[in-house]
Amino acid sequence: MTGYNIGRYSKYIRPISILMDLMIVSTLCFYLFEYPVLNIGFFSVYLMVGWCAVAVFIDFYDVYRFTAPIVIVTKIIKQCILFLLIVIAFFPFSKQYVFNEKKVVVFMLVSIGLVSISKFTLFYFLKKYRIATGSNFRNVVIIGYSPEAIRLKKLFESRNDFGYHFFGFFSNKKVSVEIKGKLEQLKSFVIENEIDEIYCSLKEVSNAQLKEIIAFSDENNKTIKFIPDSKEIFSKNLQIDYYDSFPVLSLKKTVLNDPTIKIFKRVFDIAFSLIVIIGLLSWLMPLLAILIKLESKGPVFFRQGRPGIDEKEFHCYKFRSMQINAISETEASKNDPRVTRIGKLMRKTSVDELPQFFNVLLGDMSVVGPRPHLWSQNLSYGSKIKKYPIRHCVKPGITGLAQVSGFRGEIEKDRDMINRIKFDVFYIENWSLILDLKIIYQTLVNIYRGEEKAY
Repeated sequence: MTGYNIGRYSKYIRPISILMDLMIVSTLCFYLFEYPVLNIGFFSVYLMVGWCAVAVFIDFYDVYRFTAPIVIVTKIIKQCILFLLIVIAFFPFSKQYVFNEKKVVVFMLVSIGLVSISKFTLFYFLKKYRIATGSNFRNVVIIGYSPEAIRLKKLFESRNDFGYHFFGFFSNKKVSVEIKGKLEQLKSFVIENEIDEIYCSLKEVSNAQLKEIIAFSDENNKTIKFIPDSKEIFSKNLQIDYYDSFPVLSLKKTVLNDPTIKIFKRVFDIAFSLIVIIGLLSWLMPLLAILIKLESKGPVFFRQGRPGIDEKEFHCYKFRSMQINAISETEASKNDPRVTRIGKLMRKTSVDELPQFFNVLLGDMSVVGPRPHLWSQNLSYGSKIKKYPIRHCVKPGITGLAQVSGFRGEIEKDRDMINRIKFDVFYIENWSLILDLKIIYQTLVNIYRGEEKAY
């Protein structure tokens, strides 16, 4: 590992920025508006939700190391105007709150002023810190040796504040001392040197090569960007970014990578899991514990290591539905002799999965997401099925799109797993709150009807 890979703090920057802004908005609300405690608390929550809604709508927190200051200023102005409308819209619908023009103006000026100061301070401090310490750099390579590719390489080298460390060109069509190797050598080089981003000059690759490079970047969690020309990029959505005046095309990532969406989904997970734990498990858990103990010896709960987000292991909890056995890494099959009588009922109704709401509360899982597979399945199918690793870029879920679409239970042939992965990837790439709610609703319907493959 090179020195350029130390101090990877990027994933914390946006959540910190969001929390700072929400603290500014809520603190000023309590300080400037003189209402009873309960009323001002409600108003504060309304303002924070409104702030987040506007931020998601205008991509307020989509600020990167290469973002120009004028773009940040434009985002702040948009946020200010739309948030002002959110603030004003509150008063006509409330009898307890009287519109005070002066206080609203002061609130907006001070809050936007403080947010602007914190945003630019953080932006410039991180640039200076990156240059001074050499931390949080991104290792990059470029496919192709076109004039545009050479220009991008010079930009990486001249703008240290962008935080990119250039490792070399890869090309089959040109010869130069700067070229590290041919395209066939790219994959091994990227993995061995922990390359983070691949920039591809579209003039020098065929459509078949381009598909292969995109698939490789997906499977190995690498970012791929394109030096634009007239070539078509299949059916993927593209966004354009500017490094100074240099245009770069990127494949849009799932919205689940957005820090605001992550926070929203986490809040939803906590609220939903608490409802289930307090409203259902508080009385059902003691009853099931007695029934499990009466039928067979062993613990009430079954705990098993499963691969989670970023393929990090976590302990997944279930009510024990089997006799104690030494083959826990083998999934249950139809008429499995290991399953107890109470276990069959729990599996049929998915009640055995309920302790996973504690996993959700702890942050290891989400209510909805790709189901966590066994480690043996991960090892078996991880390199066999394209896009399989993508499912590890989000938290695993108690229920998921694949499960409510009929792909649950025993894996009898490779096609069963392939179909699961297709639905998991579709969910990750097309997430929405409506989709989550539909999956939860369909899960409840399936539990009521009973699942044929739940054994």
